[in-house]
Amino acid sequence: MNQSTPHSKSIFVLLAASLAILACALLAPAPAAAQTGAWLTHSHDEQHTALSTVQSQPLSSIHWHLPVDLQPPQGEIFIHYGSPLVTAANTVIVPVKTFGNSFRVEAHNGATGQRIWKHNTGWVPPGADFIPGLGPTISGTELFIPDVAGRVLARSNPDSAKGTFKHLYFYGLKNYRKDPTAYNQNVQIDTPLSTDANGNLFFGFLVLGSTPLNLQSGLARIGANGTGTYVSAAALSGDPSIIEVSISCAPALSPDGTILYVAVDNGTTGYLLAVNSTTLALINRVQLTDPSSGWPAWIFNASSSTPTVGPDGDVYFGVIENPFPNHNDRGWMLHYNADLTQTKIPGSFGWDDTASILPASMVPSYKGTSQYLLMTKYNNYCGIGTGDGQNKIAILDPNATEHDPVLPNTLVMNEVLTHLGVTPDPECPGGLKEWCINTAAIDPFTKSVIANSEDGNLYRWDMTTNTFTQVITLSSGIGEAYTPTVIGADGTVYGINQAILDAVGK
Repeated sequence: MNQSTPHSKSIFVLLAASLAILACALLAPAPAAAQTGAWLTHSHDEQHTALSTVQSQPLSSIHWHLPVDLQPPQGEIFIHYGSPLVTAANTVIVPVKTFGNSFRVEAHNGATGQRIWKHNTGWVPPGADFIPGLGPTISGTELFIPDVAGRVLARSNPDSAKGTFKHLYFYGLKNYRKDPTAYNQNVQIDTPLSTDANGNLFFGFLVLGSTPLNLQSGLARIGANGTGTYVSAAALSGDPSIIEVSISCAPALSPDGTILYVAVDNGTTGYLLAVNSTTLALINRVQLTDPSSGWPAWIFNASSSTPTVGPDGDVYFGVIENPFPNHNDRGWMLHYNADLTQTKIPGSFGWDDTASILPASMVPSYKGTSQYLLMTKYNNYCGIGTGDGQNKIAILDPNATEHDPVLPNTLVMNEVLTHLGVTPDPECPGGLKEWCINTAAIDPFTKSVIANSEDGNLYRWDMTTNTFTQVITLSSGIGEAYTPTVIGADGTVYGINQAILDAVGK
């Protein structure tokens, strides 16, 4: 998202107006992924570490590409395209926006790009300032896809041109059959899907009108045996003002799979919840709070932030600052222990960002005591607050502090490495094009991070030299909502730029 554009000014106005109204009123990825080298869900695994289990290929050439939007907007693109997934057999699953608010899923051969199959889904994205992306997930030999009525399509054998589909309803097929129209019109999935190592499925859903079951927006679980359970976001949080599981917030799981983490909100502020992954019973909740002001942090529906869980069980979640924009629209990467009873050191950037996990051994210059580090964006948006357009990416120590670069009275995670963007931004004298990733791909084999930029280039950031050792041009550059970066089963790197998915390798 290019914060220095006219649209970003509209975001500033939107948030400022909302504030005025308010004032008035883990290292351990999924076991299946570790065994197969697959990229099974948003940010790789159920902890959202984005830590690849295979070595990425060199960023030498574009092997193939395909559109992820058949009717992209003119000019800047404010659509969060869903993450591609990659099976162990190197089949690439690609969410594609077709026309209007319609979507389909395509399966392509990772080596050649040849399409194997495609299937339309009735899923409609929830209303948001940036259009949310379709978020499928893979478990075992099944691909799960959001569909209409809050149901999930389960497609067998995603590597094969032929496969069977079945429909899963978290509230039960019998209930759906009693009044299909009510459910089709009034229930929609509002997050990417997540699965645990046992094939249990989790997601948030919205209820837009009346249903025979009197459903309220909340959190759903469909067990590996097909049994569905659900609980409303208001009941789960214990706060009647809460109206939804936060849009685009893919649930995350603890390393042992027993705790599920998800954010809920009232359209403005909210909580991070830890719930029992089997029963959906609340374990604990914490109000998401700005670490500088102490005010409730903003949860904005244009964000695609999802919780990240470290190998020690610590939980990270990105929010927007309040008051806005006293942190230059950087937000904060909030940080908690596993049961959310302790608030820990925040990161200095969190807006629309899902932190990536990298082993501390990936950074030879690091001399601290943490076993793992975080990778986040570190943009400092031009013209918002005191932002100067010196847009960076950063490696942070979650257990060491320094004074915040924008608000020095606040202690934040210590910067281990940072790197400025490369390309000058003509709209910001002295500024640089921003980084446009909502999750970066981490390659521990080459000690590097793969990150996408709004200058149209895909970069390899080497942790040994703190330099960009490889770069490939994907487009001429465009302002766009943040996009995911993926490493496939054969090491091919996948990046989305200007509504095109590019497969990059040697």
